[in-house]
Amino acid sequence: MVLQFDQFNLNILIMKNTFKKGAISTLALAMCAMFISCEDEQLDATQEQLDNQVLLEQSFVQEQAFPSETGKLVTVQLYGQSVEVEEIDGKYILDGDMIFTKEDLASESNKSTGRTTRRWPNNTVYYDIQSSLPNQRRVTDAIAHWEANTDLTFIRRTNQSAYIYFRSGSGCSSSVGRTGGRQNINLANGCSTGNTIHEIGHAVGLWHEQSRKDRDQYITINFQNIQSGRAFNFQTYTQQGVDGDEYTSTLDFNSIMLYGSFAFSANGQPTIVRNNGSTYNAQRNGLSSGDIAGIALMYPGTGGGGGDICDGVAPWSSSQFYQAGDLVTYQGNLWRKLSSGWEFVGPCGSSRDSGQSIADLNDVSKD
Repeated sequence: MVLQFDQFNLNILIMKNTFKKGAISTLALAMCAMFISCEDEQLDATQEQLDNQVLLEQSFVQEQAFPSETGKLVTVQLYGQSVEVEEIDGKYILDGDMIFTKEDLASESNKSTGRTTRRWPNNTVYYDIQSSLPNQRRVTDAIAHWEANTDLTFIRRTNQSAYIYFRSGSGCSSSVGRTGGRQNINLANGCSTGNTIHEIGHAVGLWHEQSRKDRDQYITINFQNIQSGRAFNFQTYTQQGVDGDEYTSTLDFNSIMLYGSFAFSANGQPTIVRNNGSTYNAQRNGLSSGDIAGIALMYPGTGGGGGDICDGVAPWSSSQFYQAGDLVTYQGNLWRKLSSGWEFVGPCGSSRDSGQSIADLNDVSKD
């Protein structure tokens, strides 16, 4: 009986151990399956985030003057420096959406102080809109955004010769700074209000944020991912031969003037990343606090009358070509270029409301 009892207990013990091993094995398998499942979920989530960012970038309209065309790369003299640009239809394109004409190149203007010396006098920008331009509200909304956040005033043109002309185009593009004549902001149907705010930024004198001379402290350019023949769009001010003082202490990832991470990508991989290797989303919602701070330095004052008539006007320079209507300061006075000679406007320090209207101080056409 003792032997039978011991054998019985031994069988029970073996069954318990077998059950424990089976339970442990089952638990281990379950945990392994759970781990693999979690790992798969993490991989799926990471892939989903990447896919979402790619989709977001694909829906993002990158400003380009001629999106479906590739021009010839040429080297021109811009602001006294050799600069590589793209030539399309007799125009010279820098950074994708900034247009320079042969007249701009011939002017041999001074190098930029800040972003450009070609400021709009008295914080006043004249403009007109092509009557056939679709969705004109994107223009009026963009102008309202600029007026609400800066000291610039936008006035519909009557007979001023220097003005922005919003018109239909093949892409989103603009001249940089005030040219002294009619200058076009070209808007394709796909150009949004945000794209229009960006192009107005160029027209009042802003360059692209990623062109900062200190940009390598914050971002890395993946040149191997850039479309063939487009690498020149990623040059810094220094590489372009253009001076530029920065209005924020660091690169502004929120600037409306910043390219997105996938701009001009040849293979769907990022062309610009943060220095830690991560991508970012460019925004076209509105001016950032850094954009607004920079514009405040370029265009100080009330912008609505009453300020110094010389605010925002560059000093006369013997090395610069001037055309009729251009304003300069010289020996404490404001002067306007005529077709022959110069016209005295008034002494610096005078109020814009003292004796002459804003229109009289801005390129009024004589014809």
